Amino acid sequence: MPHIRCIDTLFDIPAAQWDALHDGNPFISHAFLAGLERHGCLRADWGWTPHHLTLWDDDTLVAAAPAYRKTNSHGEFVFDHAWAHAYARYGHDYFPKLLVAAPYSPVTGPRLLARDTASRSALRVAIERATVDAGWSSAHVNFHTEAEADAFDADWLPRIDVQYHWRNPGDWSTFDDYLGAMDHKHRKNIRQERAKVARAGVTFRVLHGDEASDDDLATMYRFYLQTFAEYGNSPALTLEFLRHLAATMPRQLVLVLADLGDVPVAGALCLRGGDTLYGRYWGAIATLPGLHFETCYYQGIDYCLREGLRHFEPGAQGEHKLARGFLPTLVHSRHWIADPEFRRALRDWCTQEARSIRGYAATLAASSPFRQSTP
Repeated sequence: MPHIRCIDTLFDIPAAQWDALHDGNPFISHAFLAGLERHGCLRADWGWTPHHLTLWDDDTLVAAAPAYRKTNSHGEFVFDHAWAHAYARYGHDYFPKLLVAAPYSPVTGPRLLARDTASRSALRVAIERATVDAGWSSAHVNFHTEAEADAFDADWLPRIDVQYHWRNPGDWSTFDDYLGAMDHKHRKNIRQERAKVARAGVTFRVLHGDEASDDDLATMYRFYLQTFAEYGNSPALTLEFLRHLAATMPRQLVLVLADLGDVPVAGALCLRGGDTLYGRYWGAIATLPGLHFETCYYQGIDYCLREGLRHFEPGAQGEHKLARGFLPTLVHSRHWIADPEFRRALRDWCTQEARSIRGYAATLAASSPFRQSTP
């Protein structure tokens, strides 16, 4: 029988064994997760302590979950602040809790990494056992794939949310093909937005990690810091981490840099995996009409069309994405509450939340910019 180990650093797990268990999603790769640990992006005083759950058959890794002991809900994107307050009123501490996720990344991907269904189910049981043994309130699996849903039993509460994703139905090979599927109003608006950026004299460079200079990486990092400063938030990533991505994931790191003359004025940081482009961060030092949409969305769509990628996920939230061809898509998480009475109380809450979100998604879908229902 496989035996369980709780690992406090991914560097204790061979990269080849870890990566053999997943589908190549960049946010769950050993390089990405180990880089967060090594380069100062995960700190206990920020609420993140690695606590990876693994199953081993002798020295062979057969299942694993990227897991973290959390003392707050920062950087998760599945919001449970109301649960924490209710748990406190219930007379118990909600923190610490166990989180299975890709830190700071609201990106759907595998979370119960396993060679087969039986190992995936055994891993889910190991997560429950580790939570109970540690005396923690709960375990949470954020942004898991739909294919993993069967691994969870009825004690795991399901939650959903809406993101906005671009999908190529398979017959778009150019940007004009994509625009041609839209109604006249939205097609005209996008062309006008792009024309404003072009008239301002902005040009774009799209670089993979092995094509970006150290100055390019430092520039993108400055844009990243600028955005966090504007919103009054603390940045978690470091420049060393970006350099690490460029070195260890050279063709998966994708930078979009906007230049005005010889000066970079905006940038977007993306990762590529399989047939999907993932937009994660953006920043700018210039305020120009249409610059955000061109840098974050249209350049990414152009890239997908050139590279033959079928999907583009530009990040969480943002109804403004709908008018630009990013349609509402449900994303999933599962939650195991150790206290059975509190779990029962939350079940009704989750059911009501899901009903509301499905209605919201249906309303959004009715406002699709495409002439046909779904591309």
